[in-house]
Amino acid sequence: MSQSVSAAASGQFKIGGDITVNRLGFGAMRITGKGIWGDPEDPAAARAVLARLPELDVNFIDTADSYGPYTSEDLIREVLHPYKGMVIATKGGLTRHGPDRWAPLGRPEYLRQCVVTSLRRLGVDHIDLWQLHRIDPKVPREETFAEIAAMQKEGLIRHVGLSEVNVEEIEAARRHFKVVTVQNLYNLGNRQSEAVLEHCEKHDIGFIPWFPLAAGQLAQPGSVLDEIAKSHNVSTGAIALAWLLKRSRVMLPIPGTGKVDHLEANVAGASVKLTDAEFAELDKAGRVTA
Repeated sequence: MSQSVSAAASGQFKIGGDITVNRLGFGAMRITGKGIWGDPEDPAAARAVLARLPELDVNFIDTADSYGPYTSEDLIREVLHPYKGMVIATKGGLTRHGPDRWAPLGRPEYLRQCVVTSLRRLGVDHIDLWQLHRIDPKVPREETFAEIAAMQKEGLIRHVGLSEVNVEEIEAARRHFKVVTVQNLYNLGNRQSEAVLEHCEKHDIGFIPWFPLAAGQLAQPGSVLDEIAKSHNVSTGAIALAWLLKRSRVMLPIPGTGKVDHLEANVAGASVKLTDAEFAELDKAGRVTA
């Protein structure tokens, strides 16, 4: 892979209006074990992926205390601290009870615990972007939002984001604090958050699509995605990322992986400039399979 591969080619976005990041980031969920539980199967490979990020100009990393749990944050600190020129965003509000098991917990005292322990694990005095992983339906959301606002006022959190929310929930949260990012499921073949994306564009809120590489049958040999990838001499994943980047100026894809070669293939998508015709063809194909 050429040294010219750089996430900077994806363009930049200002989170909260004052933190500039390259739009193609990295999701640190996959540097954990199977089921996002425990240590990675190949710890050396996971560390190598993290070490490669700054070399590829990836300066926006998304993690969570529940990844492992704790494993992802611990590895990020071990390899990348003191994070020169990098933004480490993390999330809280989910508890773990085993591999692939997730449960929301939005009680104010628990969220404060999430923030305080993430500060310690990451080795920082404040979190540039802290995101509520899920709204807990068992806790009045006003209590949850009020506690987040309090921690922001105390200086523990610089900016606040939300995950898996609808437009009404974003607006409810904005009565307590400025929402600077929203992290929802969205990719070439899944547009269920289209209304949320449009709302984010209107209010200059960064939209972080999780599961950005999911393409399913779109990536099969001979498919539109496959043919366009071959014409640009990149992977189908790189084209899926290029489509996301072209879709919206507020889009901040965070593909994750535990292998350096896969990371480099993904970052190559930052330099791909799809034509309007290619974008439209992919858009149509994705809507058909969605």
